[in-house]
Amino acid sequence: MARPGFRLAVFATLLALVVVLLGAYTRLTHAGLGCPDWPGCYGFISVPKTEAQLAHAERHFPDTPVEEHKGRNEMVHRYFAGTLALVITLLAVQAWRRHGRDGQPYRLPLLLLGVVFAQAAFGMWTVTLKLWPQVVTAHLLGGFATLSLLFLLSLRLSRAFAPLAKLPLSVRRVAALALLVVIGQIALGGWVSANYAAVACVDLPTCHGQWWPQADFANGFHLTQHIGPNYLGGQLDSDARTAIHLSHRMGALLVTGVLLILSWKLYRHGLGGLARLVLLALAVQVGLGISNVLFHLPLPVAVAHNAGGAMLLLSMVLVNYRIRLVARAKARRVSQGWRLTPLSSGGVVHYLGDNSWRRF
Repeated sequence: MARPGFRLAVFATLLALVVVLLGAYTRLTHAGLGCPDWPGCYGFISVPKTEAQLAHAERHFPDTPVEEHKGRNEMVHRYFAGTLALVITLLAVQAWRRHGRDGQPYRLPLLLLGVVFAQAAFGMWTVTLKLWPQVVTAHLLGGFATLSLLFLLSLRLSRAFAPLAKLPLSVRRVAALALLVVIGQIALGGWVSANYAAVACVDLPTCHGQWWPQADFANGFHLTQHIGPNYLGGQLDSDARTAIHLSHRMGALLVTGVLLILSWKLYRHGLGGLARLVLLALAVQVGLGISNVLFHLPLPVAVAHNAGGAMLLLSMVLVNYRIRLVARAKARRVSQGWRLTPLSSGGVVHYLGDNSWRRF
């Protein structure tokens, strides 16, 4: 039976996925500055529509005329994000009240609450700093972090996943490396999006018809870009955007290699279900990435590519969670003074220290 809060955590996880996709849709429709202020929109709780509201918007924001569809996209994203913040606050309050009961996790919900506050700040800076790429990328990473932590909380509350059989340390290391390279690739994807470099190369497997075209990596990854100009549409030249795009492609090759090794190791140790999950998520994401280039970034495919990145990340969280369960279970038994005695049948008997035994 799941712990209290499980259903709310699952709901929050699904809501976080919706928020991530709405954020991607907002960026891809160039609506990141659809409302030039925060948290309202031209000083209102929704996009100005009446003549009086439009006159107010024109008087106070003369440099940013109202574009209703962009403002609507931005405000829908904000409303969903605000709802998610309220749900996470409820999870944190519930965890604090049940602290110490039945293994109820409380640090993770409190961490999520801190991430939400940081996300609110990044959401504000995204607007006030006019889509400064560093903030946009950090905001995207914060969204993926929120989604991952909520998924991890759901796993911990579910009680549905038994500890796996003992696995070699090499498998755990490859799984941890896979998680890190996927996070790095998502960060690169955010940098591509923030600098409008998704269509810097429009052919495959070459770029501009060359295997190694002219690229300016120094400017492409110049992390101290000037704060002040409006970054809508990007400020970098073609060579810098090409460097960013190429880096994302090379990252994709690295992720593919590491995840193939991980899948092979999982399959070798009898974890075929996890191996197939990783391969499926990888295949879908690679296919969507290729489609983005070949079809010149169609909006549905580009949004789906963000969803694919989320699914790939969650699959890595699941794999690492199940592997880490072994180490936690062993540490707990040792701390309680249990002794492990192997059986000739291949099982293990656990001595509980009170003249009782349990066979697993």
